[in-house]
Amino acid sequence: MPAALHSRRPRRYNPACSTRASRGFFSGGRGGLRCPSASRTGYPSTTIVYSHSSNKRIQPIERQQRINEQIRISPVRVIGAEGEQLGIIPTDEAMARAREAGLDLVEVAPQERPPVVRIMDFGKFKYQQKKRQHKGQVHHSKIKEIRLRPKIGDHDLDFKLMHAREFLEHRDKVTVAVVFRGREIAHIDEGRRVIDRVIAKLDDIAKIEQPPMHQGRRIVCTLAPK
Repeated sequence: MPAALHSRRPRRYNPACSTRASRGFFSGGRGGLRCPSASRTGYPSTTIVYSHSSNKRIQPIERQQRINEQIRISPVRVIGAEGEQLGIIPTDEAMARAREAGLDLVEVAPQERPPVVRIMDFGKFKYQQKKRQHKGQVHHSKIKEIRLRPKIGDHDLDFKLMHAREFLEHRDKVTVAVVFRGREIAHIDEGRRVIDRVIAKLDDIAKIEQPPMHQGRRIVCTLAPK
């Protein structure tokens, strides 16, 4: 047998991996078999834990936000519920303080040595986090434009109105512009009547943000979703 084979270190026995061997949970690789239930840091990749503050089961959380019994490193640097520094203390003691206050112990800076944890209401923290994420996803309205002619036919007007309604339903603003060409500029009243028809037909979904006004060879009006 080649000497290179004798130089290999024996793999450490992992009970979690052994338990799952018959279920096909292993994945091969250069380093050999890997157990998906454990990370390199020794923590499970996903763990179900319970909140001290709400006494409810918490969904699997990221390894960067371990909570309560999931925090296994000791000691830790503790920040109190009011933001006060409580110093470096054993994790069991920090967890006991959180439990006495009816709150949770949450790891907020796992990369620090020792890791930094904070006593807080984890359920409230996750709610505020989701709220901030939702604000970041708020739709930013754009301004769309539909162009009309002063003598536009009913069919063409309905087609333009259909597009305007789609824009408004997507929470975008709509600029309605009646464009005059050549001698059409002498018929300003016809352009205003077209604008009025558009406003009336979209009244159920739109409000006037900028009333009709004459701009060169155009009459322009801006509508915003209600």
